[in-house]
Amino acid sequence: MQNIAGIIDHTVLKAYATKEDVLKICNEAKEYGFFSVCINPTHIEFAKENLKGTNVKVCTVIGFPLGANTKETKAFETIDAIKKGADEVDMVINIGALKDKNYDLVLEDIKSVVNASNNKALVKVIIETCYLTDEEKEIACKLAKEAGCDFVKTSTGFGTGGSTKEDISLMRKVVGENVGVKASGGVRSKEDALKVIKAGANRIGASSSVSIVTGDISNGDY
Repeated sequence: MQNIAGIIDHTVLKAYATKEDVLKICNEAKEYGFFSVCINPTHIEFAKENLKGTNVKVCTVIGFPLGANTKETKAFETIDAIKKGADEVDMVINIGALKDKNYDLVLEDIKSVVNASNNKALVKVIIETCYLTDEEKEIACKLAKEAGCDFVKTSTGFGTGGSTKEDISLMRKVVGENVGVKASGGVRSKEDALKVIKAGANRIGASSSVSIVTGDISNGDY
């Protein structure tokens, strides 16, 4: 059986998340062996300091949660996040541009983050599947792969829906085996986790991470 804890990005991204909340997930990540903590950029340095000497990575978000920032802003955010200690960045695509079929803009948007990361941080591309048709999901994944991303990711957790096994299967089919697929939003139990893993996910974003690995009931959500 795969070590589920080892592929989880333990997440707290609420607007009202405090340092106490971030410290809590850092401590839980150390205790349970989660892959990373995923936190808003303002908490990067605090998380990095509290995870010093461990294998837990620091993940943050770019252009979050709407994706409507300019590519220049996203590039700056990425450089700043890495400077402050981020090991991974999860960026939101320009969803409106994708809906407009302005694929050149979407490609350059993603490239701006990939280039800004300069191989110093892993880049995950959030396509926000809840707003997309299957055709748009495929196009988004192809553009992300073309831009050189490391992962495609289903959701911010702030949209109208989270990950589904159908979306994970579609995304895995499009990107192949050399690009990761992250399921985020709505994964709240071990059963949920096993479903998305079976569908092709090799990373999970969740705030109910402890519930996933222990079976304890939690009201946490992404």
